[in-house]
This record gives sequence, C-alpha cells and structure tokens, in this order.
Amino acid sequence: MKRFLLVALLAAGSTLYAQEAHEPHEGEEPEQEAAHDPNLEMLKWANFAILAVGMGYMLSKVLPKNFAERTAAIQKDIKEAQAMKADAERRASDVEKRVAALGADIEAFRANSAKEMAHEGERIRQETAAQIARVEQQASLEIDTAAKLARRELRQYSAELALKLAEDRVRAKLDGSSEAALVDGFVAELGRQGSKN
Repeated sequence: MKRFLLVALLAAGSTLYAQEAHEPHEGEEPEQEAAHDPNLEMLKWANFAILAVGMGYMLSKVLPKNFAERTAAIQKDIKEAQAMKADAERRASDVEKRVAALGADIEAFRANSAKEMAHEGERIRQETAAQIARVEQQASLEIDTAAKLARRELRQYSAELALKLAEDRVRAKLDGSSEAALVDGFVAELGRQGSKN
C-alpha cells in the first residue's frame, strides 16, 4: 500500500511539474511552446510510463491475490453446491426408492392380509365346526338320556298299569275263601323258608 502511495505521489508530482512547464510564458502562444519544448513531451511520456509501471506493479501485487481468493471462494462454493446437489440427488433417489417400494409394500401387505384373512376364516370355520360337533354330541347325549329316562318311566308306568290290571283281575276272581287260602299258603311258605335258615 505504501508503494502504491509512493508511485501515486511521484506520478502526481511529475504531472504538476509537466503542467508548470507547459504553462505558456508571457507573450508566447501555447502551440509554439509545445512545438519548441521536446523535454515537455518526454516528461509526459516519462510520467505516463511511471504511472503505468506503478499501476501495473500495484495491480500485479493486489489483483492476483484477490483473483486467487475469489477463485478459491468460487471453487469452494462450487464444491459445496456440488455436494448439496449430490445430497439432494441421493435424497431424491431414496424418496423414489421408498415410493417404488411403497407400491410393493402395499401389494405385499394386501397379499399378507388376504392370506391372514383366509387363514383366520379357516380357523373360525374349524372352530365353528368343532362347536357344532360338540353341540350335536351334547344334544345326542341329552336325547339318549331323555330317551332312557322316558323308557324307564314308560316301563315303570307299564309295570304299575300291569300290576293294577292284575290286581283288578285277581280281585275280580278272588273271593273270601280263595283269599284266605292264598294267605295261608303264603304264610306256610314263609315259615318253611324261615326254618331252613
């Protein structure tokens, strides 16, 4: 920065000197003076050369560093953008894979659900058939039990009816003397059985 100021001061000083030297003297015309003074033309060229060299030197010191920093910043931004792009593409690819897999997952879920529903339906049918068989077996047992009970009651009723009928017949046939003979015979039989024991 100090060098730049030094070059700028030198250029400004030589410009001022050139302007003072270029100002016309009293009584002279400016065109005649410029044509007569070759040193003035040389000073202008020297001033321009110093200014150009100084500016070139300063620019060669400052601009490459600035360009390098700017290039590095741009390259860094490009790398970050490429990394972000790659990350975004990876995420988009993951989302696309999930969406594609989602259809397959839905189909697998549907198939699995249908299979489970069929399995559950079959299990319910088997349980229902088993319960129906148990109910039928229990009903059959109850029917058999009821039939046995009805047969027993029917036999008992038949026996009671037969006894009553026999009693009525015997009563009709027996009179007082036959009844006394039967009782005597029964008592005698009981006496014989008692003596044997």
